[in-house]
Amino acid sequence: MVKTKCYDTPADEKNRRRISQSLTQRYPFLKHEIIGKSHCGRTIDSYSLGNENEQVLMCAAFHGMEWLTSLVLFRFLERVCEAFEKDSGICEINVARFLSRRGLIIVPCVNPDGVEISLNRECAAGKFEQRVEHIAAGKAHRWQANAVGVDINHNFSAGWKSLHEKEISSGITGPSLTQYGGQYPESEPETKALTSLCRKRNIRHAAAFHSQGEEIYWYYGENTPNRSRLMAEVLARTSGYALSSPRGLAVGGGFKDWFIEELKRPAFTIEIGLGRNPLPCSKLNEIYSRLEEMMTLYIIM
Repeated sequence: MVKTKCYDTPADEKNRRRISQSLTQRYPFLKHEIIGKSHCGRTIDSYSLGNENEQVLMCAAFHGMEWLTSLVLFRFLERVCEAFEKDSGICEINVARFLSRRGLIIVPCVNPDGVEISLNRECAAGKFEQRVEHIAAGKAHRWQANAVGVDINHNFSAGWKSLHEKEISSGITGPSLTQYGGQYPESEPETKALTSLCRKRNIRHAAAFHSQGEEIYWYYGENTPNRSRLMAEVLARTSGYALSSPRGLAVGGGFKDWFIEELKRPAFTIEIGLGRNPLPCSKLNEIYSRLEEMMTLYIIM
């Protein structure tokens, strides 16, 4: 087991490395890859196990203040590795058996620079420190974007143009703490890392973990697969979260939207927990306990 204290502290770069090292050393079957690097050169890591011919994807920490989502996925990854090693189950579901047919990929932190800035303020932006200081205007602890002020979840090429027009109408015309989608879709290395991963692999369905709201988004336009609704209902019933639809500046530009539009396969946005971002580590156990069965079923659907 990864020492509990790893989950008692925020998911900054140092803690993520500590968890990663512990997991990969204990479970040699766990495959660790670097799928890209951020503007500041921080690695964007993926972890996978099971059948590589067909996989399901979970990814988190698209936004700086939403780092608790990384800890949720790391904790679930640890449970899956334990079950795989022992040929046992999670929530009475034999995960090891299903992983022989379908693999799992987890990307715990899509936006490592944003997380570091939110936790450690402007100095964490390296060569972009002055830019972040100017944009943040004393509110770096509320940082959601990447190191150059682009919101990763506004940078995917699904409804990007329409969303960009909404941003401008809302007064967001350039790099910002949040909700600026960049100069063009997939302009950011973090976005490219995730789209490249999805285009290379046979990913059956994908989930993006955000916070907060205890909601699940599943629909995006006419390309939404028929099975998406039923899958979303299963996820909602097992977690107690509500099925919902995003509004305003939350429509378009996101990973879930892009995955559905380009790959025409199910994708979901899962808003974990309730409260004000950043959700504290003290909420992790409560949030995780509600989601473990849902995440396990997500693998086998």
